[in-house]
Amino acid sequence: MHRPDTRGPLTALRRLRPGRRLVVRLAVVLALVLLAPLVLAGSALRAAYAGAPADDAVTRGRDAVWLGHAWVDGRKGDADLAALGRRLAGTGLRDLYVHAGPLEHDGTLPASAHPRARWLADSVHRELPGVRVQAWLGDKLVRPGEGSDGLRLDSAPARDAVVESSRQVMRAGFDGVHLDVEPVRSGDGSFLALLDALHPAVTSAGGVLSVAAQQIDPLPSMHRAARLMGSPKWWTQKYFGQVARRTDQIAVMSYDTALPVESLYGGYVARQTALALRATPAGVDLLMGLPFFHTDDMGHHGHAETAAAAVRGARLGLTREGGDRQRFGLALYVDFAATEGDWRAYRRDWGTRG
Repeated sequence: MHRPDTRGPLTALRRLRPGRRLVVRLAVVLALVLLAPLVLAGSALRAAYAGAPADDAVTRGRDAVWLGHAWVDGRKGDADLAALGRRLAGTGLRDLYVHAGPLEHDGTLPASAHPRARWLADSVHRELPGVRVQAWLGDKLVRPGEGSDGLRLDSAPARDAVVESSRQVMRAGFDGVHLDVEPVRSGDGSFLALLDALHPAVTSAGGVLSVAAQQIDPLPSMHRAARLMGSPKWWTQKYFGQVARRTDQIAVMSYDTALPVESLYGGYVARQTALALRATPAGVDLLMGLPFFHTDDMGHHGHAETAAAAVRGARLGLTREGGDRQRFGLALYVDFAATEGDWRAYRRDWGTRG
């Protein structure tokens, strides 16, 4: 009669030939080596999401929202602006990042890209006093050897054209420029050179310069590992600070993390907030991105990356690292994908003014 082997996997392992036994052992060790950091990281993120935010970790009146192209191409009108005003009433929203591009691959910007810019700027200034309208400009970046389907920041003429495009939108009535070019690799000197030219051009026209920033290395040298996998996702904390010092406002794109659980995502935002606070000069506005969209793919799980988790994470990071820092806010991405639930989470958990 066959007797089942109840002595466990070690007995089965001993029965393998010596060569196969070594392979199995190596596979087990490799699995542990790979899984251990993930388990530790998950525990750290859950711990970062624990606790209670401070009562005063609420809006400072320096929040922003990304708005789609419909606001400057004729699809939006007075009734839409009135509805936006009701949406903003009582909140800390001060800046509108209005999509006014995209830039051409040579850095230029056709005037036809934003035919209703003057209407929007004048209407906002009249109907929503204190709210600023920034021109959201961007393009995909390419590096030498990656073809011509994108903007080359290593090209001085292209950088000059971006600066001139910024002057153009300032003349059209915008209150500033919100630059969103991606992906910028950590340490990219050509991006810093662009900001060195762009900042004085915008401020001399009476505007503010803000930048959409990539996330900071959650673990040392993560940007190198991501680059090897073809995804230059993270910046070092040092490079983040170099970018921030060249701007008036920096908004972290703290979404598209691929994290599958809400508590992990919220802890990640808390950690990103703390890292960004340490790197951002006191005189620069730091905004943490809030996901107001609900796509589901490998990089973004809508059930995990919620507005509520991001608000709580930002509040926890601010509580632990920011103290009484006033130059801090949330940036909501993006108006045309937002739900009523997103707006409720922002108002309820981040607070209102007045």
